[in-house]
Amino acid sequence: MAEDNLFSAAAAERLAARSPLASRLRPQSLDDVVGQVALLGPDGPLRRLVDADRLSSVILWGPAGTGKTTLARLVATASSKNFVQLSAVNATVKDVREVIASAEERLGAHGRGTILFLDEVHRFNKAQQDALLPAVESGVLTLIGATTENPFFEVNAPLRSRSTLFRLQPLGEDDLAELVWRGLKAEAATADDEAVRYLAGRAAGDGRQVLTTLEVAVALAAARVDSDDDVSPHVGLADAESATDLKALRYGRDEHYDIVSAFIKSIRGSNPDAALYWLARMLSAGEDPRFIARRLVIAASEDIGLADHTSLLIANAAARAVEFVGLPEARINLAHATAHLAAAPKSNSAYRGLNLAMADVQELPAGEVPLHLRDGSYRGAKSLGHGDGYRYPHDYPEAYVDQEYLPTDVQNRRYFIPTTQGEERQISERMSSSTEEQA
Repeated sequence: MAEDNLFSAAAAERLAARSPLASRLRPQSLDDVVGQVALLGPDGPLRRLVDADRLSSVILWGPAGTGKTTLARLVATASSKNFVQLSAVNATVKDVREVIASAEERLGAHGRGTILFLDEVHRFNKAQQDALLPAVESGVLTLIGATTENPFFEVNAPLRSRSTLFRLQPLGEDDLAELVWRGLKAEAATADDEAVRYLAGRAAGDGRQVLTTLEVAVALAAARVDSDDDVSPHVGLADAESATDLKALRYGRDEHYDIVSAFIKSIRGSNPDAALYWLARMLSAGEDPRFIARRLVIAASEDIGLADHTSLLIANAAARAVEFVGLPEARINLAHATAHLAAAPKSNSAYRGLNLAMADVQELPAGEVPLHLRDGSYRGAKSLGHGDGYRYPHDYPEAYVDQEYLPTDVQNRRYFIPTTQGEERQISERMSSSTEEQA
């Protein structure tokens, strides 16, 4: 028996030595965690709850490589509760019910609670999430859910309302550099400062990614070292550059909405540089170009409108090009439209006017169409007075005549108020001139 234990320990040690660097450097206590100071610092809410063993159900939300799984394990270590882990990718409702049954038995027989760590909780469908609700609500289970997706989109409201949400931030470059130095020590290697900074700068806030890339860089450096020499691998900038591929872009559902929001707001804010950057982010992440084109068509009318009549034409042409040409060439058409819309003068007068009119339609009585504007083309219309008193604008100078076009209840309301931006200045001047002539 002792011999079996000896061999088991040796096998475990050998497997640990061969495991990925990120696994070998997994923190053993909250003090070892790099980053997330707002949550885990001395006054951090998550740290205080864990130290007091008062943690209720939580959802850890953040990008990959920010420490969600690590935190869940550390919470379990610091707690007196039993720890059970499931992955929402392959767990079933039956698995959930078995965990709940075991938790109820454990609590009843030994008075010991259970922590269920559910990785990728956003993958659970409604039925699976609903199966958890009674146990979470009664306290039989303390749920720790981890997700890279916005829980407000992906987690059922009842389950989300019974959990405290903690958002983990991407690691800063200083945090990532600290991980690289720790990794170098674990690998018995050294590195140039510029190589460390390069690796930290290319990891997109992902601690696991920076350690994985470092492992490759160390292997490349070790390949240059003669195995007979007692020399530690030294990672230079060339090794770091060779170990990295194109920057891995996070682009889940949350990023999708945030980045397109930044894209539209950059166009609205007349910043072509920022607009083109966010366009590049979307294209690089594989965003559907038709979605981008639709947003450009909307922005052309919502934010530019009458200030530049060509913007809607160009946005529509770009949308047509996406269908006709396709990627990768259509990215040029999208860039053309993006730069034009961002640089164009801005006006939301038509959009704002519609909103004002819609509000009146909803809130005020639906007034009758004035008799002189009613359709007088069918038989019997004239006998009803339809069209009587209507003055044909083309019979007057400048094709304008002052007559009432609104129902009685909104006769004095103004919805379209042109600005002085771009081509809309001419509209404003023409409208003012026509009004003055009639006066």
